[in-house]
Amino acid sequence: MNAPHPVQTFGNFLEEIPASDEYLILNFSPSSAPRKRRWGNYGLSADFLGDYFSAFFPGDEPSEQKINRRETVKAAVTYIANELIENAVKYTDEVAGLPIGIALYLYEQEIIFRATNYAPQQSVEKYQAFIRDFLSADPEEFYANQLEKTALGQEESSLGILTMSNDYGAKFGWLFQQQATSSSSTSGSVPSLVPSLVPSSVSNSVANPVQVVVMARLEV
Repeated sequence: MNAPHPVQTFGNFLEEIPASDEYLILNFSPSSAPRKRRWGNYGLSADFLGDYFSAFFPGDEPSEQKINRRETVKAAVTYIANELIENAVKYTDEVAGLPIGIALYLYEQEIIFRATNYAPQQSVEKYQAFIRDFLSADPEEFYANQLEKTALGQEESSLGILTMSNDYGAKFGWLFQQQATSSSSTSGSVPSLVPSLVPSSVSNSVANPVQVVVMARLEV
């Protein structure tokens, strides 16, 4: 039996998610339909999550309140869920054929999002470099720099994460773990803190993808 691959974490990643009475978990196959059709499905899934979780919040605020809490939660959940799903799809290793997942957990004062995908090593290295810069930089200055790069078309800006952080106050954490190639070791290589989405039938010939788990915490 192969030893588990080491786990790397960044930011405010929770090793154990607190128990919640209200949660939803959705999984997607990266290769079950043409890409354009799948993008539509992911957008509908984000809308559904926004509608579902906003229903737990009051829709009629007192007259002196200018902000409707239900609509605010709906907009935030829809945007964050859509960004997390899009990023997971964009950077997933379709050759590996491993599922993409998103889970949302509702608590009294926050909602926890957790998106999971399996990415090629090259994409992971670039992503981790961005994360290190993001965590060490001044948020406003970093955001302005990324906007400038986007305007100049210099490189991918990752503005979705920056918008989730700056506009919605989301707090992020990341986990990375390279997967084993054999089906016998793959299912046992994922620690209990991150339930595995890897089916036991994964082919031995699949190159080692890296499990990427993005956690976002939204105060409500």
